[in-house]
Amino acid sequence: MRVIPVKESPTTRWIAVAVVACPVFVAAQERDGGVEQSLGAGPAGLLLAAPAGAGQTAGRWEPERLADGQPNIQGMWNNVHANHTPLELPDELAGRESFTQEELQAFVEERAARSLAAGQDGIMPGTGFYDLYWFDWYWSGARAGDWPALLIEPASGKMPPQTPRALARSQYIREHLHDTYANMGAGNRCISRGVPGIMMPTAYNNAKLILQAPGYVVIHGEMIHSARIIPLDGRPHLDGRIHQWEGDPRGRWEDNTLVVESANFKAVDNMRGPGGRAMQTVGRRITERFTPVDENTLRYSLTVDDPETYTSRWTVAFPYFRDDEYEQFEYACHEGNYSVPNSLSGARAEEAR
Repeated sequence: MRVIPVKESPTTRWIAVAVVACPVFVAAQERDGGVEQSLGAGPAGLLLAAPAGAGQTAGRWEPERLADGQPNIQGMWNNVHANHTPLELPDELAGRESFTQEELQAFVEERAARSLAAGQDGIMPGTGFYDLYWFDWYWSGARAGDWPALLIEPASGKMPPQTPRALARSQYIREHLHDTYANMGAGNRCISRGVPGIMMPTAYNNAKLILQAPGYVVIHGEMIHSARIIPLDGRPHLDGRIHQWEGDPRGRWEDNTLVVESANFKAVDNMRGPGGRAMQTVGRRITERFTPVDENTLRYSLTVDDPETYTSRWTVAFPYFRDDEYEQFEYACHEGNYSVPNSLSGARAEEAR
């Protein structure tokens, strides 16, 4: 089968070879003890694309199709612009059910200007924090999505509270963060940022490389170089006794929308997430939707249902934009990770005073 590189770079070359040579990827596993909502109205080798399905159909844009019938969403996609949209709906916008694109663009431009004017001390004062020029959003222009907040569920536009158990665990972790490496965040330890941490906008390394092979979709994140390999063949989830840091994903196409449902999560006390770190439980379920709305835009949503951690489920949504200029590089996390040993040795030094 003919291979079509998405972009000629070291990253695309090694991933394409991995998918062709080994379509079944067995992730490291450990044995231990969806909502769909409109954003505009409120709260295997890589396959040769078939041009016959592309273009306009009955007034609706249609993506081109790959040889196995999948809509072609391959390429490099960037969500850096979503950094200028707040996680939660500002109070002054509560109750509104629609916004014009002009209003949304003016809103994110004003927020971007405020962030730049505030400078480093206005965002995160303190010794050891990054200068702003290290952040992707510092160099990118403001670009609006379809709503003035990332959260579209709950309808309030606010993150649901954590459960009493989760709050107690978070407080313990804060108070004992550097007692042991095991209390530090999984991302800080170069293990995993979790699915929300991989897919949501962050300080840098925001682009995701999407590759498609017969029966699979691969989403490669640059930070901690995580490759999410998603089977599409309808197989059941892994045995319920097998738990993984980023869950066990299963995908399917609903018309032009890729739906990915993940289960079998590993219990983690300190996992990166919106609104602050929180625990992740084995009962967590995550549903993601990827919908190409034109050649250069993917509409994305992520729903987290973890009743032991949050009092209700929540959904974020924002666009990914095609970014052919972006090139992923090796993220040598362990090799450059001074954070863990320095934090632990600093804590021991404080205790010895």
